[in-house]
Amino acid sequence: MIEYVRAAASLGFFLSFLIGPVFFMLIETSITKGVRAAITFNIGVIIADIIFISIAYISSYQLLENLSNLPGLYVFGGSILAVYGLIILVKKINEKELQNEINITAKVNYLQLLVKGFLLNFINIGVLVFWLGIVVVIGPSLENKLSRFVVFFSIVILSYFITDFVKIILAKQLKKKLTPSIIVKTKKTLGVMLVFFGLILIIKGFLPKDNFNTQNIINSIKK
Repeated sequence: MIEYVRAAASLGFFLSFLIGPVFFMLIETSITKGVRAAITFNIGVIIADIIFISIAYISSYQLLENLSNLPGLYVFGGSILAVYGLIILVKKINEKELQNEINITAKVNYLQLLVKGFLLNFINIGVLVFWLGIVVVIGPSLENKLSRFVVFFSIVILSYFITDFVKIILAKQLKKKLTPSIIVKTKKTLGVMLVFFGLILIIKGFLPKDNFNTQNIINSIKK
């Protein structure tokens, strides 16, 4: 059991440092809107992960096979990410808006941040594929028992959240060094990264079907 706990905690820690759109958005939110705002955003991300894990447990191998026949989902999710990134890139930010972000007030819309975190993670079909692969690989060692799945992935999520909390606190320290110019660069960098990851998903959608082979995905996870 201790081995499972260690493996789950390690997986959660690893996930927290995966470089993706959520990673950059979380850091940007902590810097510009504060710790509570970033935590709220992260909770939205985790809710999406929990839904994905539940879907993966219920459908597991069969759904992973079905996704290979639906590459359009990658194009759809990637397009949304890319468009959102482009909006950030072309949006003009005036001095007053920048000053408001530096002098954070109680006007932060936490519900909006929660939904943003959820949607940003949920539209990334690659996250679902990842969780499906993990469930397929981990399932046999957990004897496919629901209680063991719940314990294992609860530890994964908890470890993920704790690591993200530390990142949020560290990112928040950068607020003291913020200037309007730095905020602009931070947002534009975020926009570029969203477009980049969106394009990657779109490209995946146009790859030959063999690139979606279930066994290839599982083997890559095992490595």
